Amino acid sequence: MTIAHEPVPETVGALAGRDPRVARRWPAVRRFDDDPYPGRPRVLFVGPGDSSHTHAWIDLLAGAELNVRLFALPGGVPPDDWPVRTYVTTPVARKLSRAARRRLYAAGQLARAPKRAYARYIGREHALEQRWLAEVVRRWRPDVVHTLGIDPAGEFYLDARQRYRLERQGRWIVQTRGGSDLALSRFDDERIPQVASVMRAADCLISDNALNFEIALEMGVRPEQLSPIGTVPGTGGVDVDALAAYASGAPSSRRVIVWPKAYESPWSKALPVFEALTRYWDRLPPCEIHMLATVPETRMWFHALPPALKEACRMDDRIPRRELLSLMGHARVMLAPSLVDGTPNSMFEAMATGAFPVLSPLETIRPLVDDGRNVLFARNLYPDEIGVALVRAMTDHRLVDDAAVHNQALVRAVADRAAIRPRVVELYETLATARRSP
Repeated sequence: MTIAHEPVPETVGALAGRDPRVARRWPAVRRFDDDPYPGRPRVLFVGPGDSSHTHAWIDLLAGAELNVRLFALPGGVPPDDWPVRTYVTTPVARKLSRAARRRLYAAGQLARAPKRAYARYIGREHALEQRWLAEVVRRWRPDVVHTLGIDPAGEFYLDARQRYRLERQGRWIVQTRGGSDLALSRFDDERIPQVASVMRAADCLISDNALNFEIALEMGVRPEQLSPIGTVPGTGGVDVDALAAYASGAPSSRRVIVWPKAYESPWSKALPVFEALTRYWDRLPPCEIHMLATVPETRMWFHALPPALKEACRMDDRIPRRELLSLMGHARVMLAPSLVDGTPNSMFEAMATGAFPVLSPLETIRPLVDDGRNVLFARNLYPDEIGVALVRAMTDHRLVDDAAVHNQALVRAVADRAAIRPRVVELYETLATARRSP
């Protein structure tokens, strides 16, 4: 069985790739240095320029009449159709259109730095990029600086902030990334001081789960520094109605398993999933398995799988966002066991498209869902738990159909982008007003 990715309406929401509706809500760029809304608050984001999570969060501000720019960390370049003004610290290999050149302020090799200054800074990693960031902050004078993740964005900005004395240059929001920022670093005596210093220096801490707030308080963050809007998904939530347009039939009629994290990392392990599939393959009904975000190590082990299992698998490194969501809408099961996570965006996307989530019972996930009602739990390092959960999810028709109804209501209650957007916009407005007040 091979999935045919059916066309979907152009009205799908902001998380379906570069949505034309979102791009139209951003003002046209004539000159990079001109603010489209003179006198209105300025927000500077610092984070990875090529991340869909970065794009999705910043798109929450489209149409909000805020002056928004992104300082892209070294190593990533936004796509050509990214409509937000961006300082690009990584050389751009591809040829940019004239419109893209207006939006992307490329530094090239940062060769504009005087030779004496370059000699002074050459000993520090990313020293020139941090110096450029300091110049941007001083000249543009953002009301709010928002770092997307503690590692590396928060630490990158803290270093520049201290070195160039930027403490009075705008209010600082630190956003933690799921569980990866704090789940393991809280046990590392060498990491704790650096991570804690980032959070304690911030004016506001945003997280997608309450556990990160508890860890932050243990590290000396004051209660008033925690986000007044509570926990918020790291992408800003999902467009529930738009994602529902991807759903193809009742979940019980589907025969696809999507495994979106088929990679080896400190946060999740692929080999136990391979072992589970091998042990329980004969108990699964005929199905197709899509393994996404694969890496060389998982591709090597894939070739060791039994021939019949390999025949049913499709492997991809990265696929377009729209194709991923179409695939999710054809899936019966979204398989994502992990060791560390926040509230995973893939869980919300699965719920909105009717795919049944098989997840690990992490502290950040358990408070939101019920095992056997919304999801099935399986620990990442236990192949038999994964295998048993997969067999039940692929054979229990009532379970997956009932869960689709429950999960549609749940995702609308906790991750609806339409409800989250005004809360986020108000947060920036409030911080900017406080910053401008005497």
